[in-house]
Amino acid sequence: MATFSDVPSESFRLSMLINDKRYRAYTFQFIALLLLIGAFSYLGYNLVKNLQSAGLNISYKFLGDPAGYDINQRLIEYDNQSTHWRASLVGVLNTLLVAFLGCITATIIGVVVGVLRLSNNWIVSKLMSVYVEIFRNVPVLIWILIIMAVFTSVLPQPRDFRGANATASMVADSFAFTGRGFYSPAPIFNDGSMVVVVAFILSIAGMFYYRRYAKKALFERGQMLPTFWPSIGILLIPSILVFFVMGQPISLEYPALKGFNFQGGIYMRASLISLWFALSIYTAAFIAENVRAGILSVSSGQSEAAASLGLRPNRIMNLVVLPQALRVIIPPLISHFLNLTKNSSLAIAVGYMDLTGTLGGITLNQTGRAIETVLLLMAFYLTISLSISAIMNVYNNSMKLKER
Repeated sequence: MATFSDVPSESFRLSMLINDKRYRAYTFQFIALLLLIGAFSYLGYNLVKNLQSAGLNISYKFLGDPAGYDINQRLIEYDNQSTHWRASLVGVLNTLLVAFLGCITATIIGVVVGVLRLSNNWIVSKLMSVYVEIFRNVPVLIWILIIMAVFTSVLPQPRDFRGANATASMVADSFAFTGRGFYSPAPIFNDGSMVVVVAFILSIAGMFYYRRYAKKALFERGQMLPTFWPSIGILLIPSILVFFVMGQPISLEYPALKGFNFQGGIYMRASLISLWFALSIYTAAFIAENVRAGILSVSSGQSEAAASLGLRPNRIMNLVVLPQALRVIIPPLISHFLNLTKNSSLAIAVGYMDLTGTLGGITLNQTGRAIETVLLLMAFYLTISLSISAIMNVYNNSMKLKER
């Protein structure tokens, strides 16, 4: 009887890096990596040599010098005697603030408009079509300037809130909307406030856990649990109870008209509001088209099958259509988030001091360090873009169709 035995494994030889298909791809990739590193090294060395021959050298010591200029909108403490590094940090935070607010607002508006574009109501669908066509076919810089002009010319000035014959008044004695900016109450954190903050964070985690549990119960057991009001209760009730048990450690500072302007509270300049609003409604027009395309990519048979089971239209949209449409919506959504973040560099047009206005504007002009500042700008935008892509790609992978 013939017997079979395992073929002895062949020992590794250097020639296998080229001749063996198991290693050939890695060999070529490694060679390409070496060539790429060599090319960048040559370019960097050539740049340094040319700068030295011209009497220039790359140095970032200027970041420790006093900036000597003020920044009108800031999230951290800063004055004109702070360093250029501090000014750049203020610009980074201002850029991240606009990008964060813009991405959230644009997503909400884009999803709503995209769904309404498919409405059976002819007027609603046509109005949404007009919105999309108008906003996505006009450059975003023009929208920034238009909205800034509308804010400064239409909204009242602080002097209009003064006196017995005032022509303007605060909303609920707490909010003031003026041509200079928006004023709102600011929280004041006293002793014990961290306990309330931690309770609120845990409430948010509990809300997401409950919604995940409700979704699992629906798909595994067919049990449809309510989600809206229980989520609101989980989010608010524990935090409110802890707030009163701790003796109300968080209070509010309300804006008040003092002198020529409002004082106190949270101040958001008109430049920030106009930039945020313009980027949001401009990007939302593109997101709306992606949402519409994603919904249309789902077979109508899915909706008809869900309707035959007795599901209401909003349930069909939330449980059947949108989860499948997200696989089409998310990939282009990443690009729109990246474009919104990079378009925030147009902030200098309305006087909002983001990173381009601080590091790439005043700091560059004062120090003359064009190469250093441009390299830092490139590094920042590259880092934030890759971070957004990484986060969204993780979410995109979680939404992929999982086959058994």
